[in-house]
Amino acid sequence: MRSNPVLFEDTFEVLDKDPDGKKFDRVSRYRCKSDLFEMDLTIDINVEVYPMETGQKFRMALASTLNPDGKPDDGNFDQTLQWDGHPGRPSLMDDYEYVMYGKLFKFGDDHASGTPKVEVYVSFGGLLMLLKGDPKKLEELEINSRLYLLVRKV
Repeated sequence: MRSNPVLFEDTFEVLDKDPDGKKFDRVSRYRCKSDLFEMDLTIDINVEVYPMETGQKFRMALASTLNPDGKPDDGNFDQTLQWDGHPGRPSLMDDYEYVMYGKLFKFGDDHASGTPKVEVYVSFGGLLMLLKGDPKKLEELEINSRLYLLVRKV
């Protein structure tokens, strides 16, 4: 059992919103760049729930479970967890504003820049994420694994 459920965490800045035009009323696609690890992120967000604008900075984490002690979950939402003002057991959601649950479905390689980069593709119920960067910073991630994406504005 992992003691730290967070597999990746960094601060990102929104560079562009809907770069290919608005496709859906309730969803926007954001192109972002991270501060610490120089990752490139393209992510779909439900803007009715969590709107962001160009220039906005946010903290993003990918976690294997919502349990702060790293105890694995069974993939079903645990209603005994504390969330959005509801009393319950502490969870990673306590420190974030927007949470999605999804599956890592594809890895790719990008050698176009001359520096090897890995591409990580995750689907959150149809909302997609592409995270691209240094393979060493993403080595904790595994194909077909279930992930929680946690976001808070900074």
